[in-house]
Amino acid sequence: MLMKVLLFVLLGAGVLTVGILLGHFAIDKGGSPATTDWLDDVSRDVDEGLIERFITEVDNMEIQENLRVLTRVPHMATSAGDEQTVELMLKRWGDPDSGLDRAWREEYLVHLSFPDPQSPNKVTVVSPTGSVLFTAREKEVAYEPDQNHTDVVQPYAAYSPPGHPKGKLVYANQGKVSDYEHLNKIIDLRGTVAIVRYGGAGRADKAINAFPFGVVGVLVYTDPLDINDGLMSDANETYPHSWYLPPSGVERGAYASEFGDMRTPYLAAKEHTYRIPEADIKGIPPIPIQPIGFEDAYALICELGGQSAPTGWQGAFNCPYNTGPGFKPTSPYSNSLVNLDIYNKAMLKNSSNVMGVIRGSVEPDRYIIYGNHRDSWVHGAIDPSSGTSVMLEITRVLGRMVKKGDWRPRRSIIFGSWGAEEFGLIGSTEYTEEYSSKLKDRTVAYINVDIAVFANATLRVQGSPSVQSVVFTATKQVKTPGSDSTSVYDNWIRFFNRSSSTHGLIPNVAFLTGAGSDYGPFFHFLGITAMDISYTYDRSKTKARIYPAYHTAYDTFNYCAKYIDPGFTSHQTVARTAGNVLLRLADSLLVPFNCSDYAEGLERYLGASLENFGERLAQKGISMAPLQSAVVQFRLAATGLNKMIQDSTLAKETPLKVRRINDQLMLLERAFLDPLAFPEKYGYRHVIWASKSSPVPTFPGLADAFARAQESDLAADWNEVHRHLSIITQAIEGAAHTLEDVI
Repeated sequence: MLMKVLLFVLLGAGVLTVGILLGHFAIDKGGSPATTDWLDDVSRDVDEGLIERFITEVDNMEIQENLRVLTRVPHMATSAGDEQTVELMLKRWGDPDSGLDRAWREEYLVHLSFPDPQSPNKVTVVSPTGSVLFTAREKEVAYEPDQNHTDVVQPYAAYSPPGHPKGKLVYANQGKVSDYEHLNKIIDLRGTVAIVRYGGAGRADKAINAFPFGVVGVLVYTDPLDINDGLMSDANETYPHSWYLPPSGVERGAYASEFGDMRTPYLAAKEHTYRIPEADIKGIPPIPIQPIGFEDAYALICELGGQSAPTGWQGAFNCPYNTGPGFKPTSPYSNSLVNLDIYNKAMLKNSSNVMGVIRGSVEPDRYIIYGNHRDSWVHGAIDPSSGTSVMLEITRVLGRMVKKGDWRPRRSIIFGSWGAEEFGLIGSTEYTEEYSSKLKDRTVAYINVDIAVFANATLRVQGSPSVQSVVFTATKQVKTPGSDSTSVYDNWIRFFNRSSSTHGLIPNVAFLTGAGSDYGPFFHFLGITAMDISYTYDRSKTKARIYPAYHTAYDTFNYCAKYIDPGFTSHQTVARTAGNVLLRLADSLLVPFNCSDYAEGLERYLGASLENFGERLAQKGISMAPLQSAVVQFRLAATGLNKMIQDSTLAKETPLKVRRINDQLMLLERAFLDPLAFPEKYGYRHVIWASKSSPVPTFPGLADAFARAQESDLAADWNEVHRHLSIITQAIEGAAHTLEDVI
């Protein structure tokens, strides 16, 4: 009996204690239920006031000073100048007042290619008696001290093999396969040296395409028609009098068709990593190749004999473009040969990425990555330092907010300053290879701002269709340079627009169909939603294929300040726009992707496929109905997910529901990956946006396979068309399933 009484007393005391504790912690002093801090944090959405503050605090003069510092010396990958920029990035991102939570460097041992400073590459014309009749410039003309810096590298073709080819000169237009095929019908190309202009084919492809025809060496130049709107004189037309390329200017570049370190494919290039033999490297020139300025190209092309080149091959020179082989009988170079003496050396070098992070407060395991490469061919004011100067300003403003305790993002933000991009997206590719498991599971989006400002007319955006809506939101909030009323969006739609079946007339967000910058490995290899943001020129006023000083010694701070963006207000606008997008991706409760915009992108590609391939495939007994059905299925799934989102008050929903929806939006892009779809294309696994050769704006595997089958009409090639049709169909069906409920 005593034991029962004691148990009753203890039980009563326990109940009373629990009641007191509940009363103390569950009822606030005002008598209403308490809301825990974590619940407020979990349900918070993007702060529009903070975005306005960010826009206000981005300073064009800070960006200008960033660029001035970044371009003081040439900073080619792994050079002393490059190491200076590494130390600058680490210092800025480690600043106690405006730095990030943490900054560090990561090194890779990578395969690079350099000219031999002791034996400069030479291009000469040599007479039958051995006399040198002509020598191309080894250095560009210096118009200001920057171009005379001792670290300005001689123009060369990175990854060109060394060698000493000699032969009659032929003009081969852009070095496309079709160009060499045309010449081969009228000329014996064996033993010749070809001169080609930039454009039409990739740098390496100009030599790769030439090799099967027996060409032994290649010269590359930039035709004034393609870069200068035909202007040629540095007395009053080109730089230093305008933004146009002067006659001695030479575009440097990596002559490689694959990205990443060439000797460690699909493996991070650490010191201990297995490396394939140099002889097994793919996608580089099999014969020596060397770039020259258009003044030297003029001296050679205008002396060529042979037949007149086709009309479409003519450039800006005030002479007929003949095909050769060899020079005219009346030329001072008659019966002479062109010699290439190339001394390039390949070597393993340590290259650094500089990484920084702002840790997320709610979802630290979800990443928004913002990146740009750091290395340049010479001073690199536009490419890439315009982007680096913008990134440094974004991190300064956000870092100061973090250090003051005014803000911390919902998701973690990772900043990457990639090394050795100019040699083939090496730093970003090695990073994605090393951390592929973590990145593909946790990364929401990648923002790339490489060349932030090509010119100062309008915004240009490339990206996955999913990012269209968040970019539009940001651009409507940022004002265009020099205006208090016109938004970036309103200005953009004047220059690049399209008609949308859903939205009407909208700015055109171009698709990421290649790997022109560091978004390549994130988007094509890992399937991470990506975008590339820049300001560019008015294409109605110039036919320049890119800004004219690209990859030359003239891409300096003064060139940028005088001709590209006086006042640095376009840089400021890109920083405000890209930073706005970054904040929305990092802070929004719901990831601001729109899968219905993705459906519209697929529908556009489907329409092009039906128009260009439908009839012929039907003749071959290959039905496109399954692909049509898959696209319809994707549209229905996207519509269903959007409706569920619209019908939900997400701030009041369980965090697990929000997380589930966000994961569906984040992983959508991954659903389009197929590692077996393109065995011949290194790093390309995204079946919707991979690179392609066909001009038809549709699914790349299907388009290229169809073009091959049309040309050959072989059963095996039509089977390959059917295979790619099935790959695309299954990928779209799989992507639709990711947007549906789990059951």
